[in-house]
Amino acid sequence: MNKYIRHLILLFSLAFIVLCMNLTYLQVFAAQRIASHPRNIRGMERELAIARGAILSSDGQVLAESKKARVNRRYQRIYPQGKIFAPLTGYYSLRYGRSGLEAAFNDHLLGKKEISSFQDYLSYLMGEEKAGHTLILTIDSRLQNVTAKAMGDQRGAVVVLNPKTGEILAMVSNPSYDPNPLASLNIERETQAWNELIQDEAKPLLNRALQELYPPGSAFKLVTASAALETGLVEPSTQFTCTGRLTLPLTRHTLRDFGGKSHGKIDFAHALELSCNNTFGEIGLKLGAKKLVNYAEGFGINLKVPFELPVVESKIPQSAEIDPPGTAMSAIGQKDVRLTPLQMTLVAGGIANQGVIMRPYVVKEIRDYSGKILRRFHGEEWLRPISPKTASTLTELMKQVVESGTGRGARLKDISVAGKTGTAQVAKGAPHAWFVCFAPADDPQIAVAVIVENGGSLGSEATGGRVAAPIAKQIISAALKNKYDR
Repeated sequence: MNKYIRHLILLFSLAFIVLCMNLTYLQVFAAQRIASHPRNIRGMERELAIARGAILSSDGQVLAESKKARVNRRYQRIYPQGKIFAPLTGYYSLRYGRSGLEAAFNDHLLGKKEISSFQDYLSYLMGEEKAGHTLILTIDSRLQNVTAKAMGDQRGAVVVLNPKTGEILAMVSNPSYDPNPLASLNIERETQAWNELIQDEAKPLLNRALQELYPPGSAFKLVTASAALETGLVEPSTQFTCTGRLTLPLTRHTLRDFGGKSHGKIDFAHALELSCNNTFGEIGLKLGAKKLVNYAEGFGINLKVPFELPVVESKIPQSAEIDPPGTAMSAIGQKDVRLTPLQMTLVAGGIANQGVIMRPYVVKEIRDYSGKILRRFHGEEWLRPISPKTASTLTELMKQVVESGTGRGARLKDISVAGKTGTAQVAKGAPHAWFVCFAPADDPQIAVAVIVENGGSLGSEATGGRVAAPIAKQIISAALKNKYDR
């Protein structure tokens, strides 16, 4: 046989093998990923023919549902509550894909997972479309509305959870967006809404509770205090001297207290109550970077939070990367320490739950189209950063923060609140205002983290105690007194 013909046969054979391998990869290994890719419009076109399952709050309010459109026999996604729940539900758009729970539970909402009967399985194999599954959330719509109202139009986020189970009870991110235009079957309306959202410098599509990292400021002193108590470095009565300025080692810089105050002789308990930077900077230096980072990681910082929706990892640099001045600054939640509001809520929740952090979750049940429960989710232990003894000691100290310290803005007449304020300095603009807490202090039922960016309505005059603590107070009062307006 002519050698050119042999080469040609060999070339075609190789091309055929490559083609077979590529088809096998696309049809077998990558098929599911390609079909479920948010930007796969062809897949989305097919999905629009299915009555997608609803998303309901724990108190039965419809947060997302599908209704048959008048044209093209498609189903259109409707969000009756508008923007209040959008950071959780996400959007479902023909052109721009899915986000939030719409993306994370797409196969469930389409009824393609957890098939409940053999008959349904046969229907699935035959290509017959059934209505999708319903998600029941842990979110209480009444508490969500109270939380959104308490935040008003201030930028920031709030996370409320049950520290004993990890159930997310409310989650607000400001500003938010209305997902209905994105779910429109009118392409012009959909495109206009999308362009407006992505051009908005306030980033309304960003879920700040999960995907934004903030310097925690003095709210991080809870982690430093945990490390100091747990290692035996301090007791509540341990004495310090605050001169108003702590000279940072190896530098000419000083760490100053808020407003340039000097607290003089002060014990550890009052240092937390008054949020004394000098004392906590000194504690950080005595602890050292290694112990500080170890305890921060014990609370979940630098770890991936196991949650149904994407969460960015909260950060503290590795100990080898932190010099002594950086250790003192890190101990008061500045320098390069960055946390999400969810992570800050988990810190408070771990202290509230006797040193145990529960895995956070937002989906409580999955039900099929007939209402049959397919899956039910329960609380699971995630981390155990401190002992029950340290948690109890911290609880008592945090109660004093609210009773007579910087967190008086969250004080309630008939409910004992344990909390910690934070006023975090940022590179641009007024400081961020934080408040983290739990209540009732002696039998915690909710843990809350509030952050208001750049001082909110008070701007440079803001502190965590003045801006964020009153928001937490409204949330705690409504939740524990079960007082909701409709």
